[in-house]
Amino acid sequence: MSTKLARRIREARLSKGFDQAKLAAKIDVATRTVQRWENAEQVPDSNFLMRLARMTGVTAHWLLTGEGDMFARTTMERKVVPLPTNRYKRVELVTVPLLSSVPGGAPNLYFHADYVEKYITVDNVNDTNAFALVVKGNSMAPRIEDGDVIVVSPKQEARSGDISVVRVNEEDTVKRVKIEAEFIQLVPLNPEYEPMVVRKKDVSFIWKVVRVIKTL
Repeated sequence: MSTKLARRIREARLSKGFDQAKLAAKIDVATRTVQRWENAEQVPDSNFLMRLARMTGVTAHWLLTGEGDMFARTTMERKVVPLPTNRYKRVELVTVPLLSSVPGGAPNLYFHADYVEKYITVDNVNDTNAFALVVKGNSMAPRIEDGDVIVVSPKQEARSGDISVVRVNEEDTVKRVKIEAEFIQLVPLNPEYEPMVVRKKDVSFIWKVVRVIKTL
C-alpha cells in the first residue's frame, strides 16, 4: 500500500479530531483495521474510502490521489464573491407588528389597528409606532399586489404623491394620494381601477407607506 495514502488517511482522521478507535466506530471497522491502513499494511477498498471521506469531511479524490482540494467546497461557497465592506453601512433591524389586512381595492373595514397577527423584522424605519399590513386586492399592482406586506410609519408626514394608508369615513384603503386644498385624490396604480376623490374633513388619517415587502 502507498505510504502516501496511509499518510492522507491519518491526516484526514486528525483533521476531524478523531482517534483511531473513534474513526473505526464511525465507519464500522475494527480499530486494528484503521491501524493497518495508517501503517500502510492494508489498502481500504472503494467502499471504505468513500466512508472515510464522508466521515472526515475530505474529498474522495484527494484521499485517493492527493490531488485537488482536501476539503469539499459547497456550490454556494464557490459562487460567493467578497464585497468591499467599507462601501456599505450597517443596517439596524427592527421588529414591527403585523396587523390585519388593508384593502388595495375599494375602501373597506379590514384594518383594525388594535389587532396584531404576528411580528416581522425589517430594516430601521425610525418610527417606534411603525407597523405592517397585508394588502388585499390589486388596485396598486404591479407595485403592490395582493398578499404583499407594506410597512406604515405614522411618524413620517405623507405628502402629495406618496403611497399611503388612508382612513375615510372609518373605512381604509391604500392608494397614492394627491393632496389638494379641500380634497384628496386616492389614485390607484392599476389602470383598471378608477381614482376616488374624498373630502379632507372625512379623512381620519393619512399614514405613509415606507416599505413594500413582496410575496414570493
